[in-house]
Amino acid sequence: MANLGTRIYTKFKGRLVGKDADGRCYYESRTANRTGGGLTRHERWVIYHKGEDASAVPPEWWGWLHHVDAAPLPESARQPWQTPYQPNRTGTAEAYRPPGSDYRGGRRAPSTSDYDAWFPEG
Repeated sequence: MANLGTRIYTKFKGRLVGKDADGRCYYESRTANRTGGGLTRHERWVIYHKGEDASAVPPEWWGWLHHVDAAPLPESARQPWQTPYQPNRTGTAEAYRPPGSDYRGGRRAPSTSDYDAWFPEG
């Protein structure tokens, strides 16, 4: 969710380029700005939904937003192996818990390697 300053800036300086499947709006400045390296390019930004973080940007728009692609990729260009966005689950009940984790009982299968643990003498 954009604050008042961002909304005013977007209204006067931005040009709507498109929306993604989740309804986030992507904008580009109407005039090009000179960058530190002498390049001239348009500023690009996204208006997020309330409570979202930057990792919610889909790959179709990420490349465009970071000036890697000249235009956003159509959603039909997604590959079958690309999965939809899922928020980071760290700290939640759905977080990954590997075997041996304290959250899974703290026990893991014995090692099948030739490793012998060192124990001090005495």
